[in-house]
Amino acid sequence: MCTPAKLRLVFGENDVRKLVLPSGIPSTLQELKSIIQETFSIPECFTLMYEDMEFGGQFFNLDLVDDVQDKCTLKVVQTEPITLNMVAMNRSTLPTESDARSCSSQDTVGLTPVSDTYLSSDSTSSGSQDTVLLSSSETTTSCRSQGWPTKFIVPTFSFDTELLLSDGNKAYQKDGTLLNNHRVTSSVLETLAETIFCYTAYPTGVQIMNVVEMLIEKYPCLKEPGSFNGQYGWQQRIKYKMGNYRAKLRGSQLSCPELEVNQKRKTNENPTPKGFKRPRKAEVNYLPPFPFGETGESLEKERLDLLNEIRKKNNKNIIGEKMEKTFSYRRTEVVKDCPAVKDFMERWPALFCESEIKNEFRRITTISLERTFLEKLDFYTPKLLALFEMKGGVAGIRIRHLLDSLSQQEDRLEDRRDVVIRCLLSFLGESAEELIEDHQDVSRDMIKDTFASHVMKIIVLSRSVEEEDASRSDVIIVIEGTEVLLGCKNLTNACLSLMGCIYSLNLSYPPKLRNTFEVFQKIFLGLDALKFSPKVNSLHRKLLM
Repeated sequence: MCTPAKLRLVFGENDVRKLVLPSGIPSTLQELKSIIQETFSIPECFTLMYEDMEFGGQFFNLDLVDDVQDKCTLKVVQTEPITLNMVAMNRSTLPTESDARSCSSQDTVGLTPVSDTYLSSDSTSSGSQDTVLLSSSETTTSCRSQGWPTKFIVPTFSFDTELLLSDGNKAYQKDGTLLNNHRVTSSVLETLAETIFCYTAYPTGVQIMNVVEMLIEKYPCLKEPGSFNGQYGWQQRIKYKMGNYRAKLRGSQLSCPELEVNQKRKTNENPTPKGFKRPRKAEVNYLPPFPFGETGESLEKERLDLLNEIRKKNNKNIIGEKMEKTFSYRRTEVVKDCPAVKDFMERWPALFCESEIKNEFRRITTISLERTFLEKLDFYTPKLLALFEMKGGVAGIRIRHLLDSLSQQEDRLEDRRDVVIRCLLSFLGESAEELIEDHQDVSRDMIKDTFASHVMKIIVLSRSVEEEDASRSDVIIVIEGTEVLLGCKNLTNACLSLMGCIYSLNLSYPPKLRNTFEVFQKIFLGLDALKFSPKVNSLHRKLLM
């Protein structure tokens, strides 16, 4: 059982806060820093120091998470961005109106401009030198730092455009006059395309609708005449503008892998290409560019070094750094080559442990897998139990049997979570046997030969009541007949780890379990929670009542 922990965080002389960790202290320093960043909404560039009582409470740099204990004091030290002289990109290749407007968008949204953030700096022009400010994390990676916001923030447009929009709003409030200015429309579309690309290169229809709603709410003078809600025309404009924006980036000298991967798929022999590669499960860093100064050859050398490092003991920090550095190279292999799970495990064995699967999920989605999943599951558990008790039919009989077994046991948090997961499967009309395979008093070696028949399965090996430690269970995750994770603490931990494996390996959800995995993704993890399938939408509405 994970013991909850509390930490005292010192941000400044008069700024001391408390951090509660329901799942205990994270296993890696990077995960702890991610939790602090998400909880208190602070910039990425910071370091941690811990209070060492052996030296009279002096603070030292925190290099190992083992130095963090329950109710200890940590100091958060913001680091200044470093200056890096590099060859400037040819600004004429970017589909932007001006650098000033890019800076304006940055101030509003809280992201760096597209040209300096997500586009690789491998392709540079031979023009004049420029000075670029990069944070310490940006010198090694060019990944997006956040996913699609719950509420889209309309960026600040160029100065003249803002003046015209302000006058247009005044005229609309006075007599309902709509603004019809082609120059304003063009400027708005250009800035919106830049801002949207900071979140995703391929926005969904729901995301575009969210952008239009926020735009019309802020500037009602831009309503489309003749449309029942004044938004349809803008939806179509933004949709085609994003297509044009992607085409311009492909034609520029900048390197953007998530666009290039679909560049040559349409040929004379295949005029309607299939297998279009784009984020399907709200991945933020679906196919990021290589870190600055790195190539495929240099990252392959890092991968080979990583194979040597995993053979050493007490080497988690070095392994974590190399896994972080090779993230984009690993994603390129996963997305472009679609390797078999067994082959991928042979090339990247360091990935297949719980801590690294969770770290990989964080790199892809920018959120903490375990913390987010368990917090949402515990938050919705009371209402889920109430809904389960009201369920009728055959599914209701199965659910009540599970709930009765829970009432006969000790009220352990892990047991309650596991029962909620099992009940959820039946509640959604899906078979628990499709996901979970239970075995009693059976060793792993006795059933290992059956793994080949499983496409995606969680195998729970329970012990008999007579055994001394009957509360323990060995949980195994099998994908494509390959045992990918062994020794998960419980069923719930295995479910969230399976979600991490699905994102890390770019897999699709099993068709017979699509509703359950949609709940995991959209309700428990909050990813792409703007649109639900009918059955999951019904459950979501009931949970919010």
